[in-house]
Amino acid sequence: MASSAGHLDAATQQLAASLERVTGAPIDLKSAPWADIEKGVIRLLMGPFRPEQPEHQLVALGLAGVFADRLISSDQAFWFPHREAPEGGMLGFPEAVLMLSPFQAVMEALSRGKLERLDEVSADIRRALAQARFAPTGGAPVRLRPEDYARLFDPGFLQFIVLDPRRTKELWEAKPSVLASDVRAALGRVSPQRMSAESKAQFEQQIAGALARLDPPQSFGDQVLQAPRLAELMLTLVATSKQTGSAPDEFWEQAVFPLLFTGAPTTYPPLDPQDVEAAKQGVDPLALFLDVVPYSSPAPEDGLLGVFPMQEIDVPHPGLAQGGVPRLLRVPKETLHGKLSAYDPRATRGSLDAFVKYLSEKAGKPIAPSAPGKQMEDAALALLAELKGLLEGAPPDAQLVMRRLTETEALSDPALAAVREAMQGPRIILAP
Repeated sequence: MASSAGHLDAATQQLAASLERVTGAPIDLKSAPWADIEKGVIRLLMGPFRPEQPEHQLVALGLAGVFADRLISSDQAFWFPHREAPEGGMLGFPEAVLMLSPFQAVMEALSRGKLERLDEVSADIRRALAQARFAPTGGAPVRLRPEDYARLFDPGFLQFIVLDPRRTKELWEAKPSVLASDVRAALGRVSPQRMSAESKAQFEQQIAGALARLDPPQSFGDQVLQAPRLAELMLTLVATSKQTGSAPDEFWEQAVFPLLFTGAPTTYPPLDPQDVEAAKQGVDPLALFLDVVPYSSPAPEDGLLGVFPMQEIDVPHPGLAQGGVPRLLRVPKETLHGKLSAYDPRATRGSLDAFVKYLSEKAGKPIAPSAPGKQMEDAALALLAELKGLLEGAPPDAQLVMRRLTETEALSDPALAAVREAMQGPRIILAP
């Protein structure tokens, strides 16, 4: 029974072996009724399901692999990467936008003491798929792929923002109705060129509608736990004063920040024969530069993105830490301030160009970056320049925040920026 994640495969295989050991006979996990599987699971758990116990978590992971494989076989489900899910991925379906965490479904079923609940989940999925299959469409049906789901749901992109302390305080103290009114008014000030009428209506329905469902007398800050994603979005709209562009988190971790901490050296270490051969074979100079040139100053190897000490990372509001995996994380400005103050894009560019000449000399032939490699170099330097501009002139008590977003959210960020500018910009009040 294959799944997308190796740890689920291992957990499923271990579950099968454990069930055979406690029941005295093998169980066909592909087809056995959940009620029959549950009899063996009860003996494995030796009591009520306790999600905090590692042994019980391993059983749940094995069952999640079984459940996922059944949906893959019966309903054409597929895994797609989702870094917020415990499994590291979630299930999607080609005929409708449906997303399922098998692990969460199993955890809920085990907590209720009823694995047959998974049959109900499967039935709900099939009803939704049937409705989508026979719903009228304006053209040929579109079959979704794992990469489509990843773009929509996997928060694999990062950007950095600075939160204005005064606006942040005002946001937490505001009443939901006031914020909803501000959102509607801001949408009215956004030009059609930056946001279509249809997008405005959808945005208003989603955001103002979510605010309307909160308790009116309470402040927004007192209700963050009830709507953490809404709170994160409102922070970006109301309190963000500056922001960088967005890029995949791997690019920040493997290119942008290493380039910052490497600096702009004028001499380079000796090259191993394999490094020279790699250059001859077309490995981009930027990759070799980051691989062979040491950091000019140390960075925490086990830190977030290889830069931020884990013990210094927090959330902008305590309620965000209790509402699932937070998309906004406050990171220490001090970690970057010294390096960014000294960062000179022209010096770094010159160092990279000199390294290319150094490579060419050692290779005995001209070495040049590829077009994609040059684009990566330009993008990394641009992001560092934006990050430097982010901290320049920021108030001492301003928060530097890392924001996770999906690829779709990254592409639609210009529209969000238009709403933010309208919310934070001057308002014209006509005299009576």
